[in-house]
Amino acid sequence: MFISPMLLETASGPFSHNDYIFEPKIDGHRLLFSQEDGRIQLYTRHETCCTRQYPELLKPFEHDILLDGEVACTDPQTGLVDFENVMTRFQAKKEQRIRQLMDISPVTYVAFDILRYNGQDLRELPLLMRKEILAGISMPNRHFGIIPFVEGAGEALFGQMRAQELEGMVGKLQGSRYESRRSPAWQKVINWTYAEVFITGYQKEEFGWLTSVMTENGHLRPTGIVELGVPPKAKRAFYGVSQQLVTGEDKNFVHLKPRIRAKVKTRNWTKAGMLRSPAFVEFVI
Repeated sequence: MFISPMLLETASGPFSHNDYIFEPKIDGHRLLFSQEDGRIQLYTRHETCCTRQYPELLKPFEHDILLDGEVACTDPQTGLVDFENVMTRFQAKKEQRIRQLMDISPVTYVAFDILRYNGQDLRELPLLMRKEILAGISMPNRHFGIIPFVEGAGEALFGQMRAQELEGMVGKLQGSRYESRRSPAWQKVINWTYAEVFITGYQKEEFGWLTSVMTENGHLRPTGIVELGVPPKAKRAFYGVSQQLVTGEDKNFVHLKPRIRAKVKTRNWTKAGMLRSPAFVEFVI
């Protein structure tokens, strides 16, 4: 059984409130765990079935169940949650490759909500009541866990997330019902990393700026494309200056001299040194 998941809105910053609980935000991908008539199916938030990719999660609960949560991997060297590893798991399709990755990068399913249990629809219950039901259920094996939470003290939790270099936190109204839509009752606060980059080109078709950083030996290293967070005023200012800096072009990009600098925020750096989901903050003058 698939139910469209409840989605998060974005808070303007860390906050505390006695009507909210606060959870660590896990840097994995959304996963709904469905067990119906004993048959297990795993779905992404977009209803993509990914049951084959995670054999270690195909262990039955005592009763039929529908859980909402995140599936994640940890880096064996750092112990930190590793988004790239779980994406490698998700993209694996061949049986032999899936089995290899299960040994190299085992996943953990971290449940944060329960939508159905033993034939009962729980979505109309208040969140804290659903949490109590979830806490009383025995997990099938060591690859399952339940997200911890605190009541009220969001800013303190966010400070811990920042110190541990985790993705951020989620604030949820204690009495919220489960709605299959984006809701202000659930809000995410991202632990952004900030960087200064050079804009070294732009896309010809859809909007996007090529970015690079200067290495220690004075060479430019590409860091990806910034497409988000750029207001119309900044776009106009950029195009007013950029035409004087053109050095060439190819099928997809116009290339520029590295004269325009910008501050961006990113969800972290990939292992290849690229910005992950970057957004423009401001020009650096």
